[in-house]
This record gives sequence, C-alpha cells and structure tokens, in this order.
Amino acid sequence: MFVLNPKSLSKAKLVYQSLRNAFPLTNIQNSDVTDLLVGKLSRSYGVCDKAEHARKSFDEIPQRPRGVIQWNNMIRSYAWNGPFEKAVELYYEMMDNGIKPNKFTFPAVLKACSALQAVGEGREIHLHAKRLQLDSDIYICTGLVDMYAKCGCLGEATEVFDGMPHKDVVAWNSMIAGFSLRGGGQSSYNEVINLFMEMQRDEVAPNSSTIVGILPAVAQARALTHGKAMHAISIRKGYHNGVLIGTGFLDMYAKCQCINYARRIFNMMGVAKNEVTWSAMIGGCVACDLMEEGLELFRRLLSVKDDESGTSLTEATIVTVVRACAKLTDLVSGRCLHCYTMKTGSVSDLMVSNTILSMYAKCGTIDHDASRFFNEMALKDAVTYAAIISGYVQNGYAEEALWMFHKLKLSGLVPDVSTMTGILPACSHLAALQHGYCSHAYAIVHGFTCHTIVCNALIDMYAKCGKIHTARKVFDTMHKKDVISWNAMIDAYGIHGLGKDAVSLFQKMQQVGEEIEPDDVTFICLLSACSHSGLVAEGKQLFGSMTQDFGISPRMDHYICMTDLLSRAGHFEEVYKFIQDMPFKPDVRVWGAVLAACRIHKNIELGETVSKEIERLGPESTGNFVLLSNMYSNIGRWDDAAQVRLAQKELGFAKSPGCSWIEVAGIVHAFVGGGDRSHPQSEEINQKLDELEVDMKRLGYRAESSYVFHDVEEEEKDEILLYHSEKLAIAFGILSLSPSKPILVTKNLRVCGDCHNAIKLISLITKREITVRDASRFHHFKDGSCNCGDFW
Repeated sequence: MFVLNPKSLSKAKLVYQSLRNAFPLTNIQNSDVTDLLVGKLSRSYGVCDKAEHARKSFDEIPQRPRGVIQWNNMIRSYAWNGPFEKAVELYYEMMDNGIKPNKFTFPAVLKACSALQAVGEGREIHLHAKRLQLDSDIYICTGLVDMYAKCGCLGEATEVFDGMPHKDVVAWNSMIAGFSLRGGGQSSYNEVINLFMEMQRDEVAPNSSTIVGILPAVAQARALTHGKAMHAISIRKGYHNGVLIGTGFLDMYAKCQCINYARRIFNMMGVAKNEVTWSAMIGGCVACDLMEEGLELFRRLLSVKDDESGTSLTEATIVTVVRACAKLTDLVSGRCLHCYTMKTGSVSDLMVSNTILSMYAKCGTIDHDASRFFNEMALKDAVTYAAIISGYVQNGYAEEALWMFHKLKLSGLVPDVSTMTGILPACSHLAALQHGYCSHAYAIVHGFTCHTIVCNALIDMYAKCGKIHTARKVFDTMHKKDVISWNAMIDAYGIHGLGKDAVSLFQKMQQVGEEIEPDDVTFICLLSACSHSGLVAEGKQLFGSMTQDFGISPRMDHYICMTDLLSRAGHFEEVYKFIQDMPFKPDVRVWGAVLAACRIHKNIELGETVSKEIERLGPESTGNFVLLSNMYSNIGRWDDAAQVRLAQKELGFAKSPGCSWIEVAGIVHAFVGGGDRSHPQSEEINQKLDELEVDMKRLGYRAESSYVFHDVEEEEKDEILLYHSEKLAIAFGILSLSPSKPILVTKNLRVCGDCHNAIKLISLITKREITVRDASRFHHFKDGSCNCGDFW
C-alpha cells in the first residue's frame, strides 16, 4: 500500500519513478489500481502547482484504463492552476471518449468557466449536470452559483441559489461576491447587505471569505460606518490577520477617503504583504491625491521585488502607478515605467498600453510621445481611441481629434461612451455644429443619451456652437440630471449673455430639493453670468448667499468673478475696497480683471496703478501687456504703448495673432487677421468686404482707428481694421451659406469695438443673423443690434 502526502512534491516524484520502474503503466491491467495510484499522483502534482507533471503522468496512461478519477484530477489541476481553457477542453475530450462525468467533475470545470468568464460553456455544462440528475448536488449548485455570479449573470445565479435545498457558507459567499463585484454603487451595496442579513437569519455563520466578498460593495458605496462594523466583526472572530482580508480592509478605507486607517493596516501587516496589498495601498494614495506618497511606495515595492528574485509586477500595479504619473504630469517617471513595461513585456497588455497612452496625453506630449506610441500599438480598442481623442482635445488639437474619430469608425470598432464624451468637446472647441449634430445622432442610435455624462457634453457642445435653445432641449429631456448638468446649462446661459435666465434656472434648481445641491462651480457659473449681463445686484446677493445659505466658502475664482462684475459695471471705488477686504492676497488674475475694465471705461489713472501691481507680481500671460498697451494706444500715447510691447517681448511673452474660423458643409475654414490671403477664395472675400464697407459707410460707419495699436496713417488703420479675422470669416460665410442660414464665427481673442460696430451694420445690410463667439462670450447680432447691449 502506497502512502502519499498530496502536498509533498518530492515524494510524489519519487513514487512516480518507482512505479514506472516497477511496472510500466502500460502493462497495468487493473484499472482500479491505475485509478488509485495515478489519481493520487495527479492530485499531488496539481496541489503542488505542477500541472505539467500531472499532465505527463496522465498522458502516459493508456486510453482504455483511464477512469473518471484521472480525468477529474487533471481537470482539477488545470482549474486551480491554469491554463483554465485546458480544463474545459479536457472536459469535452472526456465526454467524447465516452467517460461519464460524476459529481466531482462539475465543480472543477465550472471553476475554470468562472475564471474564463465562459458563460456559454458554463450553461452547456449546467445542462449536462441536469441530464445526469446531478444539478441538486450542493457542490455542483455552489459551482453553478459561483460561475453565473462571476460571469455577471446574477439572475441565473439567483435562480440556482433559490432552488438549492440546502445552502452552505460557500454558496452564500458566491452570491455576496457576485453582487458586490458587479458595481452599481448604492443599489449593489443594498443587495449585498440584504444577502448578508438573510444569511445570518438562515443560521449560516459568515467566515473570512464572506467579509472579503462584502468589502468591495462597502468601498463603492463609501459606507464607512458599515465598513468599520465589518472590521469589528473580523477582529472579534479573529479573521483580521489574514493577508486577503487585511488587503480588503485597506482598500475599503482608502476608497472611503480614510487614508490614515488604510496606512495603519498596511504598516501593521509587516512582511506579510503581497503585491495586491502594495497595489491597493498605492491605488489608495492615488485616489486620495497623495501622488508623491504613491510613487514612493512604488519605489519601495520595486526594491522588495528585486529581493524576491526580480519577479515582474502585475499589470494592475503598473496601471495604478502610471495613473499617478499622469496626475502629477511626471513625464520622467512615466517614461521610466514605459521602459519597464517594454522590458517585462507587459506593454503588450491592452490595459497597460491604454494607460500609458493616456499618461502621455495628460502630460502634454500628444504630438510626440502619445501619437507615436498610438501608431506603435499592435492592439487597439475603443478605449485606445477614446484616450488619444481626449488627448488631442485637451492639448488644443481639435481638428486632429475629429480626424481620429473618423479613423475609429473606419477601423470597424464601435465608439463607446468615453469616446463620445471625448469627441463632443472637439466639436465645441471648433464650433463644428455639423460634426456635433452627427455625433448626437450617433449617440441616440447607440443608446448613449441615457448616460448623464454624454448629455452634459451635448449641452456644452450645443451652447458653444451657438444653439442655446437646443442645449436647453437636451437639458429638459435628460433621464437624470446631476449638478454638472445644471452647472453646464447655467454656464451656457451666462456665455450667451442671458444672465437672468441663468439666475432663473438656479432658482428652479433649488426647487428640485435635496436631490441636487449647488456646489462651488455653480456659483462661479452664476457670478460669471451676472458679470456678462451687468446684473450687479443679483451677483452681490448670490455671492453673499454662498456662505450664509449654502455653507460654501468662496475661493479665489469667486473673488475674481466678483471683481470682474463690479469692474465691468464701473464701480471702481467699491471694487478697490472689495479687493482690499479679500481673505486672500489678490493675484494677477484679480488685477487683470480690473485692468480690463479700466480699458473699457478709459480709466487710465487707475489702469496705470493696477499695471504696477501686475508688474510687481509678474504677468502670467500676454493678456495684461496687451490691455495696457491698448489703453495707451486708445489715447494716442504711442511711446508708452511701444514701451509696454517692448517689455512684453523682452520677457518672452508673444501676442497670439487674431484667428477666426467658420464651419461650412462640415469643413472648418480658418482665417488670420492682417490681410491673410492663404484661403483659396481670398480675392472674393476681400471684394465682398470692400462692398460691405461701402454700404456701411452709407449708414454712417466710420472705422474706429483707436483699435489699431500702431502709430500709422489713418488710411492704413482703416485697411487694417477692415481685414480683421472675424470680418474675413463673416464675408466667407455670406458667400458660402444660403441667405436663410445664420452665420456662426468663433474667434480666439476678444472681439474689438470696431468689429463689433461693423458686424451690427453687416447684420442689418445682409438681413442675416450673425453669431460671434469670442474668448469671453457670445455676441448675437440681428437687425443692427447685439444682444450684449455693447456690454462685454
């Protein structure tokens, strides 16, 4: 009689060699002896994670003596150690050889189906168990529940579970883990807690696996109180010392933003940590915006890995750390990780490569690293395209984003929700309404408009393409609104100069009740809307109610909005006192808002005082130089204007050239001011402008030469003003669009006063609606007037 410890690999090998030497397996006629001996050998190899040894001994058995025990042991070995598909293949091979599976076969092969997410094969194996009348066996039922739950088929899992005559703790754990891991936030959490309570009512005592199964749902719902209760139960039961449960609690606390608790558990685990523990802690730091700490932990993990014979990191850990690099815009560390993945081969994993691509885009190297890496990727999916499209948009390459979206559709891949939320901002940026319409239609056909995030992007797109009423229609027909939806619509009204509509919508938002609470961004949108519409009283009231009624402490952005509101209205004494009373030191943006108003109201004295403050703090951009230079030019102080431009040049701040663009028949046409003749129809465009100038002069138009910021002759100033980029774009629109179609032009800078007056007259002469979106807001011109009331 052979006595074999199944966990002793050395003894298993010794017995195997002895058996082969004593009597070859091919000569053994007694199938019971073969079943017993080889079954024990296969089981020993399987338990010792040596599936290849188990398969070798299995293959040496002749076909005829092979019994169900050998097949079961081999299937079990693959099901536990992989490759999992071998377990399923072996099961079907066994069936083809006429070997009838027994109650020990099904739990093993179902476990392999769970690992492979092979629900189709799992359902077929379920039918086999039914035919053999084994589907009521507790172990098979538990295997079926686990397989269906892990494959996301919770309805079928529940059906099997409810039909079980007796449910053990493993069955309950499978159900709990299935509902916990499916996601869904609060609803999944409620299901999991109900199952946990029902389990205890059924007098089944939970074990450590039960707690581990519950924790992901607790983390997703951020139910910290229940998480602490689970922690207390595990301590009382003595479960808390295990690596698996310790990692679960660490992850739960981190996702509940209790990083100190997570850190304490991590430190208490000592050397018992595995890579999942490290990855959870690093991920917790990233989720809590402690990027530097996350990267430092990663460096410590690398040193631990080096001490453990240099085994490679898992893909999940790499992805977490790459995301930290992206948030820190740490390009150096990101490139080092990219090199590491190339060295270990993990760069071939699609999730890893997509995260690296996204990191390069967020670090601003879209035109070099990201584009090159995208082209090098052997495998691409919809997430890959979503990452590169979002990267192009975030880095100002909107046209390239539209082209990449076109390329995605040609590739045969189906764009997903994240792709749609990436492409719609590109349409917004370019005011490419036709592309926006097509994207909206695509979203409707594929059912994406049921997602709040897509509708929010549509509101923003239509608003920035000049279609404020369509934006409101999208808002009104949304299935579910969040605070971002309300903010997007309020902001839309603001940039269109509809401040009263923005305030009215905010009042409606408050009537919704506790379901939607305004946040700090809501008030930035409201104050900005009031500023664009000159609603000083309303703005003051809203600013006061932030703290008094909503408990929101104003940030610097709110103070900038209030400064802009008071300055635009010409309340300079009040704004100066407001700035002095601020709880923050005013920065360049605050003084910049005052300087812009000084230019509008021609308050040169205050403008010079403010410019000194800006000079003391250091300008952040060309804007403040341009404002001061323009102020001096307006009153003919050309030497002072030249001095400002010289200082701007010496400090390395280049003025952006005026650029305007218009979409015609789905193609975006761009124009640069100063007599740009690069457009194929430039001759016709200039001729149309000359004709319009004649008609405008008949109506009393005189070019406002104060908007030319160079000391040149008056005739030359008129010519410079006539060929500003927005006028070129409008002339092209008149030539290219039918008279009934409105014209929408987008400009990268603020529209000048001369162009504003000229466009009012052009709208009257041509009897067309003209909309100009500049860097500040929308101007809707119709019948010789603008909706801004000359206040912008």
